[in-house]
Amino acid sequence: MDQQLDKYLQKKYALQTVKVYLFDINRYLLYMGKKRAENATWQDVLEYLAYLRAHYHNPHTINRILCAVKAWYFYLLETGKRRDHPCRNLKLKDAGVSDIQLQDLFSQAEMERLMQRRERFPLATLRNRVLISLLIYQGLRHKEIIRIRMQDIDLESGSIYVRSTARGMARTLTLQPRQVMLFYEYINNVRPALLKADTDRLIITLRGTAEKGEGITYLVETFRHLFPGRLLNPRTLRQSVIANLLSDGKDLRVVQVFAGHKKISSTERYRQSGLKELQAAIEKHHPFEQNNK
Repeated sequence: MDQQLDKYLQKKYALQTVKVYLFDINRYLLYMGKKRAENATWQDVLEYLAYLRAHYHNPHTINRILCAVKAWYFYLLETGKRRDHPCRNLKLKDAGVSDIQLQDLFSQAEMERLMQRRERFPLATLRNRVLISLLIYQGLRHKEIIRIRMQDIDLESGSIYVRSTARGMARTLTLQPRQVMLFYEYINNVRPALLKADTDRLIITLRGTAEKGEGITYLVETFRHLFPGRLLNPRTLRQSVIANLLSDGKDLRVVQVFAGHKKISSTERYRQSGLKELQAAIEKHHPFEQNNK
């Protein structure tokens, strides 16, 4: 595979996406033949899509491969090897709108690493762990986290009430066993020590005021060094939690309620049909895998 292509893709996508796209592009070239692919027409690409539909049942998998093929043709345009793009405006009607790059998401074990860091001040350590736990266990949006009030936490039943937002449904979620003790320590000792303003919001900044959201994004971004080349933010953590539940075999409707999705189609986007097999193939065969080691 062209090293120049690898560099081109790395300027535009996260490293994990680059690896998957290179793998998909290579399969496209093997199917088409390089000369035919370089001179392909709209109809040639449609023929390849028909081939993919015969082998993959998930439209999001096919859409991901199409995105890789499109990226390759954009590369040919930029390098002057083509003057037109044969499939620039080609879209799959059954793929829906999805900006979820499943190959970039995190396993539960990877997300657990965010709970392990100790801060300079013990109060900050406990406060940050509470916040991170809501991201990696309940998969909450940052707007949902800042709306949590003290009365929404029930340590006796080990549950948390998540209030509705413009995008999410209200729901009651179970706290993980380790969260119950963590929340007890935070609510009874850490939060009172931090609090400098009158508020019933659960999450308090280190300045003693109610968290408004910016601090959540900042906190997560301070962990980016743990995952170089990957997109780490509150959104990808939430996406990872949801995708992992589906990958573990949880019922689609159960995950919909857990995530607070108003439409089942929003949850459907997270299905990972064939993704683990693809990642295994990349690990075994991809010639660029060693670049990040």
